[in-house]
Amino acid sequence: MSERVLLVDDEKDFLEIMSERLISRGFEVDTSTSADNAIECINKELYDAVIMDLRMPGMDGLEALKLIKEKKPEIQIILLTGQATIQKGVEAIKLGAADFMEKPADIEEITEKIKKAKEQKMLIVDKMNQERVIEAINRYGI
Repeated sequence: MSERVLLVDDEKDFLEIMSERLISRGFEVDTSTSADNAIECINKELYDAVIMDLRMPGMDGLEALKLIKEKKPEIQIILLTGQATIQKGVEAIKLGAADFMEKPADIEEITEKIKKAKEQKMLIVDKMNQERVIEAINRYGI
């Protein structure tokens, strides 16, 4: 099964080019031009990874990261930026980002990070399911 990815960036040209490149490598890709819209997409669809620009008008990538991780901790978010700083990278990782990359990002590196993100998501989902089973056994004495 192919990886399902949501690309989030206010630069439409970037979205077009990156989505075409990922689709040609077998990924299923949706796009969004804002963090607000991305959150709506995430509430409706299942994604293995979200690749999101750090700096966007309105809600930025870090704010969106916080909100998404609160609602869906299993989703893996890779933040991209044209103005990377160590401080922003550290902050992103502390908030739960799977990775932090500088633009222009190498397509091979992105594809590898998406595949790793899917693996990480699957581990988190498995753990969450195990916790639910244990909770049900404890609650109902099965």
